[in-house]
Parts: sequence; C-alpha cells; structure tokens
Amino acid sequence: MADRYLTVALDRRGVQCTARLLTDKAPLTCAAVWDALPLSADVYHAKYARNEIYALFPAFAPQEPPLENPTVTPIPGDLCYFTFSDVQLGTSSYGYEDRAAVAARSVTVDLALFYERNNLLLNGDTGWVPGIVWGTVVEGLAEMAEACQDLWRSGASGETLSFRRA
Repeated sequence: MADRYLTVALDRRGVQCTARLLTDKAPLTCAAVWDALPLSADVYHAKYARNEIYALFPAFAPQEPPLENPTVTPIPGDLCYFTFSDVQLGTSSYGYEDRAAVAARSVTVDLALFYERNNLLLNGDTGWVPGIVWGTVVEGLAEMAEACQDLWRSGASGETLSFRRA
C-alpha cells in the first residue's frame, strides 16, 4: 500500500503540517481515521500531558480500534488516538464548554498532536492513559509547534483543529 498523508491545521492561525499515516503499525486506527476525514472541531491544549493539542469527536468508526502501537511517552510529531467514555470526560474539572454534549456521548475520540518533547500520558484522576500512535508529522512541525505555543499562551477560544487528506 502506498503511503497516505494528511494535513493537520490550526485553521484560524493559518498554520498546517503534513503527517504520514503509520498504516504498518496501526492499520485499524489509520483506516478508521482515513475513512472519517475530513474532521474538524474546537482545539484544546493539554493540561496534563504538556505539549499536546487535541480535538474531541463523537465516535466515527464502526468499532473502536484496539490499542495498537501504544505509547505513554509521545514524541514531537506523534499523532495519537484516544478513546474516552462519558464518565471519563463528563466532569467539570476538564473545562469543556459543552460538558453536557461530551458527557452525552458513550464514546468520545480524542485526536491529538504532540509538538514538543517531555510528554507523559499520566492523568492524576485515572493513572496512565495510553494512546495509539497512528501518524507522524513529516513536514511543518516547527511552524506548528510555534503556533501551539501561541495557543498555550494566548488561548484556544475560536480556534479549530482540522485533519484532512493531503
């Protein structure tokens, strides 16, 4: 199979990077995401994992992928897939504006981009939170990291994170 690529963008800031899907290491996850593209939603900056931006989506795969190619220590450029239940994300401590909508979903998918080093997927409420590494940024990570730092400092309000076929 030929390599597949996608564009990851912070739409309002006009910044994007290109990532290659890791179909050899996470084939079921890559297929689920690829078939669901394009995807876009409000962006959030991580509270616990450090150098991560992410967006939350209702489940889009016919069946959630298994924990293939897992990590708890993502590196710069990793795209990760997480699955959370309504109980895991439905509390006010997470700060989602539309908590009721997140809590109403039986499954929420978190698609994340890690843009810098020293990440640890450890949540004080639940412990280790392994993610599926399904893609890696191959172009534009430095510009995206700069925009992510701006998002951290300036805020995410009004910004969206988009995933599209390249």
